Amino acid sequence: MKQHNLSRRRFIGSSALAAAGLLAFSKSSFAGVVSGRTDKPNSLINGVQIGVITYSFRSMPGTIEDLLRYCIDCNINAIELMGDAAEMYAGAPKHEAGEDWAAFGKKMAEWRVSAPMDKFKEIRKMYHDAGVNIYAWKPNALGTKNSDAEIDYAFNAGKALGVNHVTVELPDEVQTKRLGDIAAKHKMMVGYHAHTQATPTLWDAALAQSKHNGINLDIGHYVAGTSSSPVPFIEKYHDRITSMHIKDRKFHDGPNQPWGQGDTPIKEVLQLLKNNHYKFPATIELEYKIPEGSDAVKEVKICRQFAADALA
Repeated sequence: MKQHNLSRRRFIGSSALAAAGLLAFSKSSFAGVVSGRTDKPNSLINGVQIGVITYSFRSMPGTIEDLLRYCIDCNINAIELMGDAAEMYAGAPKHEAGEDWAAFGKKMAEWRVSAPMDKFKEIRKMYHDAGVNIYAWKPNALGTKNSDAEIDYAFNAGKALGVNHVTVELPDEVQTKRLGDIAAKHKMMVGYHAHTQATPTLWDAALAQSKHNGINLDIGHYVAGTSSSPVPFIEKYHDRITSMHIKDRKFHDGPNQPWGQGDTPIKEVLQLLKNNHYKFPATIELEYKIPEGSDAVKEVKICRQFAADALA
């Protein structure tokens, strides 16, 4: 997944528009109101936790309430939460039209240093009451330009949300050492995400630096970058994988494909998790082009069904 600034701006913009039109829901009854169902979602399938990263719904309104509704509609009970929606709910400043992005970044940094955790705890309760667990979150506050205070904020907010790890794009070794040390202080894991630069040894330096450094593996990117199966890598590093993104891509830096049409051995990987009782979640990441007449929720449902069939 690529977190380009433009994508984040669009995500924030759509979230703000959706927030303006939200009805006032009682948090305790939110799931029942928005879904029309009394049963809770369940995507723990034959011992394998199937989740979704909320980036998958980036083409749709993206408030915290919206994202919860999508999870319930998709019958998914576990997520990796992107930072924008949570921070917006918690009262982060909004980017104003024409505002310089550097100035906005400074404003965000100042907010993060003093941000109360109450709203993050409220999100955790809202999702928990609806039957959805937040196992990871990916805030835009773990970079080389972020202060230690911002990074502390990211871990503290993660604790308030109830996650067991944060995720971030794999930085250089200076930054993985820095994050590993701060993660150790907070007793939380960092899962480092890679794209097609992935190799069988890409994470070795970070893993050696701290037991709190881990791998947020993306099997689609791994396949596209190495033109090989990720199964041997998973077998070797399974105890350091915090969570794993699932998508389907072609070999030789090939494009994203609807599941089952690329070279990624999704079924084999899911069977590996099932047969070896690996406990890290397998996270649906919707990146292929959404077909005309469909939407992100419909496609995530298709991906979930693919996973369920693979685990049957």
